[in-house]
Amino acid sequence: MKKEELPGRRVLLRGAALFALTATAGCVGTDRSGAPARPSSSPGPAAGAQAARPQKPSTYRLQPMTGSGPQRSAAGRTPVRSKPILRMGGRSRAMVLTFDDGPDPNYTPDILRTLRKHDVRAMFFVCGEMADAHPDLLRRMADDGHTIGNHTWTHPQLTRLRRPSIRDEIERTSDVVEDAVGEPPLWFRAPYGAWNRAAFQIGAELGMEPLAWTVDTLDWREPGTGTIVRRVLSGAGPGVVILSHDAGGNRSQSVQALRTYLPRLLDEGYRIGVPSRMGV
Repeated sequence: MKKEELPGRRVLLRGAALFALTATAGCVGTDRSGAPARPSSSPGPAAGAQAARPQKPSTYRLQPMTGSGPQRSAAGRTPVRSKPILRMGGRSRAMVLTFDDGPDPNYTPDILRTLRKHDVRAMFFVCGEMADAHPDLLRRMADDGHTIGNHTWTHPQLTRLRRPSIRDEIERTSDVVEDAVGEPPLWFRAPYGAWNRAAFQIGAELGMEPLAWTVDTLDWREPGTGTIVRRVLSGAGPGVVILSHDAGGNRSQSVQALRTYLPRLLDEGYRIGVPSRMGV
């Protein structure tokens, strides 16, 4: 299959990726922070850069999957992986909190306030439709020092799409993030954890590393605040990546659970931060 050419403005990013993560990513314990339901309609590849109107999300999930593909590394390029990163290496008792599907004005601001209260940084894997509708929330994330990741435009199962559609889903989202905060995302998460070779290759071509998760809170099922808290605390450990959601349905339990488990994790000596692609 013919390899698509990268947009010119991404050349510098690809060069910077020379110092990117190796097989395991590090975690910056800065003391500062599956898969979700998404909008029902999907713009086709022909939609190009034209923004689609956000649609009302539905609530559906699949079990996480990993795809297969060759390991590849070239000078100035992000390596193409055969599976996503599941946990972080580096400092002991360092953890990463991640939130998918947003930003949603009903829940994301509450999560941001809680993280700010405890001076913690997190990762937000945003969907293009939601990000395009709420760029102000992207800017708040960036201003607070959080990491913004790419979670596709409409949250489809990528393994069911043709390569041009996969690229459209991923690239349009990176463009929206860059337009809002001045730089494209360096991390990518496939909806439902459904990865394939094309997703790994396209993500790498756009300068992004693939990040999955270690602990799934299953908060999209709305199991109750106490259950979400127990899943986080029981799964806590060095290098653990926690998956939660700030959109895609009623996320009030997720908001409340964060208020409970975050101070407890900090009291137990965990350093909650965001992963670093440098100095590993």
